[in-house]
Amino acid sequence: MANAEKILVIDDDAAVCEMVSGLAQTLGLDCVTTKDPSNFSDLVTRETSLIVLDLMMPEMDGIEVLRRLGERRSTARILLMSGMDNRVLETAERLAQSLGLWVVGRLQKPIPLPALKEVLETLAAIRAPESDHEAQPYTLPDEQLQHAIESHEFINYYQPQISLTTGRVTGVEALARWVHPQHGPILPEHFLQRIKVLGLMDALCWDLVRSSFAEWASACNSIGENLRLSLNANIRTLHNLEFPDRLLSLAHEYSLTVGQIAVEVTESGLAHEPSRALDVLTRLRMKGFQLSIDDFGAGYATMRQVQNVPATELKIDRGIVEKMHVNLSDRVMVEKIIEMGHELGMSVIAEGVATRQQLDLLRHGSCDQVQGFLFSRPLPAEEFAIWLHAHDPVAALSHA
Repeated sequence: MANAEKILVIDDDAAVCEMVSGLAQTLGLDCVTTKDPSNFSDLVTRETSLIVLDLMMPEMDGIEVLRRLGERRSTARILLMSGMDNRVLETAERLAQSLGLWVVGRLQKPIPLPALKEVLETLAAIRAPESDHEAQPYTLPDEQLQHAIESHEFINYYQPQISLTTGRVTGVEALARWVHPQHGPILPEHFLQRIKVLGLMDALCWDLVRSSFAEWASACNSIGENLRLSLNANIRTLHNLEFPDRLLSLAHEYSLTVGQIAVEVTESGLAHEPSRALDVLTRLRMKGFQLSIDDFGAGYATMRQVQNVPATELKIDRGIVEKMHVNLSDRVMVEKIIEMGHELGMSVIAEGVATRQQLDLLRHGSCDQVQGFLFSRPLPAEEFAIWLHAHDPVAALSHA
């Protein structure tokens, strides 16, 4: 957390307010406390980055505070506290999320000072990479999207995947970025939906696949290793019966080993027209491609759908991973996903790994691979090549 960030503590227990305030001072943070939740609205400002909220308070309880924060569309992070059992805290968290709020942790009272300090330091570690995100969204004319595809302004960024056994890089995930001439790199959530509406998705996808194959063939030749390249498949691709043959043809054109290419499909992609998707996915596996179920645990696919897909890998949704070290239910979900994946003969990779605590839990849970900002943010091809040559497998697993 940067020094400019501010904490607001809402708790009718003066001792808790003093404990959090004192800890905030040792971390160089500004902290405001109140024992009266009825006046919290006057204390929440644009600079309030974290609200430490007790659920059990007289007159106005924490649930009502959450409701009012939702009405205000608050963007502050929220740390929930309560002397109630953990299930009540979990339910309050789900309520907050349904209101569009960002809950980053829960603590049961009485709260040991070391536990509170660990949570605050963990939140700082999670926030750090996000504060340096790529360019913010822009509203751009549709004709610029068409021109951008024709001008090859969309490129691949690469994020490494690390073995939890050896620390070595096992592969990368290719992620689309629009490098706008004026605005710089733009994230896919700010252009993909519009591209779909305009019917330009096929043109964009095949352009990115071709460029990723060219870059990856060059990278593998330079390092002398056949690392895996993971590509994201959209719903439209999964229903294109020509996709497996065309992908195979391109792999041969760039002299890539088919087994080093993985196609990632989301749970939502499996749920939409499953018979057609299974046709394409089965043919991909028959041709030797790897298959990965992406964002697993987000809640779309049934166990039966996962069982039916000839996938070689499960990727645990980052939304579960990012809270597994502070949220018991998320940690249990991660452990069960790993167990299920292994029992079905699949490798398991966790996305969104940003802290050492998450890394240690995943290693303890026998996860196979990890991916996230703890190791590297997505990088353009040239920068990734530099990162790869400097990568130290031993240091990777002892990352503080």
